[in-house]
Amino acid sequence: MYDVAIIGCGVIGSSIAYRLSRFNLKTVVLEKENDVAMGATRANSAIIHAGYDPAEGTLMAKLNVRSVELTKDLCQKLSVPYAQIGSLVLAFSDEESAHVQRLYERGIANGVPGLKVLTYAETKAIEPNIADNVTCALYAPTAAVINPWEYALALAEVAVVNGVELRLEAAVEAISKTDNGYVITAGGKTIETKYIINAAGTEAGMIHDMALPHTFDILPNKGEYYLLDKSEGTRTNHVVFQCPSKVGKGVLVSPTVHGNLIVGPNAVDCEAGDTSTSAEDLAFVRSMAVKSIPSIDFRQNIRNFAGVRPNSTVDDFIIKAHDGFFDVAGIKSPGLASAAGIAEYVENLMQDNGVVLAEKAEYTDTREQPRFKEMTHEERAAIVAENPLFGRVICRCETITEGEIIDAIHRPIIPRTVDAIKRRCCAGMGRCQGGFCGPRVVEILARELGCSRQDIDKDKTGSYIVRKRED
Repeated sequence: MYDVAIIGCGVIGSSIAYRLSRFNLKTVVLEKENDVAMGATRANSAIIHAGYDPAEGTLMAKLNVRSVELTKDLCQKLSVPYAQIGSLVLAFSDEESAHVQRLYERGIANGVPGLKVLTYAETKAIEPNIADNVTCALYAPTAAVINPWEYALALAEVAVVNGVELRLEAAVEAISKTDNGYVITAGGKTIETKYIINAAGTEAGMIHDMALPHTFDILPNKGEYYLLDKSEGTRTNHVVFQCPSKVGKGVLVSPTVHGNLIVGPNAVDCEAGDTSTSAEDLAFVRSMAVKSIPSIDFRQNIRNFAGVRPNSTVDDFIIKAHDGFFDVAGIKSPGLASAAGIAEYVENLMQDNGVVLAEKAEYTDTREQPRFKEMTHEERAAIVAENPLFGRVICRCETITEGEIIDAIHRPIIPRTVDAIKRRCCAGMGRCQGGFCGPRVVEILARELGCSRQDIDKDKTGSYIVRKRED
């Protein structure tokens, strides 16, 4: 019997797994996809919000502000790209200027440090490309950008190193209560567990209803994005927001940790799993973005994508205990920014509900990740002398070597697809989006995993690349 079963391995599930791996618990993570971070975690704005937006007194406000410092420390420990570039909320009218003032006051109440309301001239001095009709801006210096999927992967990797079991392609099909806990049917197999943590994202409502009476609904909401080439990466210096509305924080323009420019999202109700994009919705995103930064060159777009938010009928995070079943649901924005604090909160909630958490005598809480393009010439020479495969560049756009790809394949959570390699070491993230390096990545994966190229998928199970012709 397991002590804890965590359902879902996005950034919330992986954060909780990382946190609980410090303790003498037999823990399993059940993930329905063929890799971690396959839902909202891999398709979002990649922003660590400062914490001025959530209403005072909510879990969102408390855990967002608490997480800002925790996330910075975790990214350093886990070798995850992180850049504290600060954010601006632009106002374009007297009404919006008043809203910026309210956000400032809310941020102060929430405990956000360093907030300032800037005049147009002050904003223009630090963000030269903003529109001329900006009236003022809220400046939040603690906001940051990260690599969200690598963050989740790093957390999950360390959890696995510390003994947490990860089961991929293990979609939960049924849950039943027993005298000692619960029985879960997942991926065609059954497991017994004392406690369940429901971190299933857009499917958290369905998972809850398998075990407990219906109390909330998840309302999937899609956001679509542009990802522009690195030639546009310096178009802004900060995360640039517009005043938020009832449907979200609005269309933002921001540098990414990889040096690109991200623009989006919109907010459209959708079905869970619908990550399609449309010309009409993307045109809206574009029209809103140029309101903030008129000079964006959308001809430099290299990819469009969409992510699905797990909004809910509750206007806050849903983190509650029910007789050994812990809901961690409705984790919409600022979910990524709050993940570390959510994990800490869940740990305390478990203890408050009688779960015994005894720390291990030995525990690993760090991870190293080689990045050839960030090394000095001396470091490159040394690593190539040790392993010549680090001298063979596979992805020329991002300067990713065969040594890095092989290192990624043999890490604690084995990647099995081309996009899994992309998420681990950025091969295929550049301007050509894998057009040149993709076939070579397939060859390396097949060789290292000892399988046929026909067994290598692009992304989710069934997204094959190579198929034998049937005569």
